[in-house]
Amino acid sequence: MVFQNYAIYPHMSVRKNIGFGLRTSRLSKEAKDKRIDEVAAILGMTDLLERRPNQLSGGQRQRVAIGRAMVRDPAVFLFDEPLSNLDAQLRTQMRLEIKKLHQRVGNTIIFVTHDQVEAMTMADRIVIMKDGYIQQVGTPLEVYHKPANTFVAQFIGAPSMNMLPGNWAGKGVKLGDGLGIDLPQRSASEGADVILGIRPDDLVVTGGNGLFSGTVNIVEPLGADTLVYVGVNGHEVIAKASGRKPPKAGDTVKLTAKAGEMHLFDAKSGEALP
Repeated sequence: MVFQNYAIYPHMSVRKNIGFGLRTSRLSKEAKDKRIDEVAAILGMTDLLERRPNQLSGGQRQRVAIGRAMVRDPAVFLFDEPLSNLDAQLRTQMRLEIKKLHQRVGNTIIFVTHDQVEAMTMADRIVIMKDGYIQQVGTPLEVYHKPANTFVAQFIGAPSMNMLPGNWAGKGVKLGDGLGIDLPQRSASEGADVILGIRPDDLVVTGGNGLFSGTVNIVEPLGADTLVYVGVNGHEVIAKASGRKPPKAGDTVKLTAKAGEMHLFDAKSGEALP
């Protein structure tokens, strides 16, 4: 197990901390040293092996804790938010290293995290929980493109999915402003309260006909793309625009999305309507 708060021995060097789990193994000293050196190289700690924990940064201490688990080559790794104390650049590097480790040795890794980017980029399967209950189990693409309920839909994805309340009107959704949006048949009864969900990546600024028209409140340039926060009849939705010629705050824009990229949820239960 790798703990969030390091749990490494302050009186031991990095080498001894990493190799602590091998003390009871039947490996020769040469084999133990080789395993420690391999793990240290993966973690970028070869030059730090003789230091004590009080001479290391928080991120380096966490890497020692990860190395102590890695060196044993266990059947299952249990990681409890192991990257939460690392800086952004090191977190990205460690995500890649842990994924490479998994691909190389094939050991099962149970990785607890509140960071959806870590979950999406590292997992083969994600278990999303709320208040101790499982909300959905699936691959990263399944939970992103087919969320089981509004909690999953808003938890996975940054920025969060746009949620617009309305009523089911036979062939589509009728929003509070009277706007009707046609959708493929869903398992909703006539007049039922529903929530229309559209991811910001799927709601784009268009120069032609659009589903919505509104005023841009805030613009967030991201380089290749730009996020625009648009006021639409009392609701603020987030959409994507070109990074080269984005609209400006105060501009009136039209937004569109494909029917197959919209989600529909029951307003009372929050469950997705298939």
